[in-house]
Amino acid sequence: MPKLYEYFGLIFLFYSQEHQPIHIHGKYQDKESKAEIIFENGKFKEIVIKDVPGKEPLDVRNLKKFRKIIELYRDDIVRKWIDFFVYNIEISPEVIRKRI
Repeated sequence: MPKLYEYFGLIFLFYSQEHQPIHIHGKYQDKESKAEIIFENGKFKEIVIKDVPGKEPLDVRNLKKFRKIIELYRDDIVRKWIDFFVYNIEISPEVIRKRI
């Protein structure tokens, strides 16, 4: 379960045995949501936020932070997805200290 980022207590991660489409989970304490990064014909189309079955979703404040970080780091998330799931390269987590 590689952790990609931490942003003021909000954790961004992949689960090790994931599936398409490219997506990232956001956890804050016991709450969790996921964001799918959708491409169509090789071009970015949209980010779709979804609930995680069996988990309480992120609260509104953390959901806004989650979406904003994904929008800003989208290309990096896609690169890390490919590195981890295609090339089996370990991911080093980053702590984002600058308020966004």
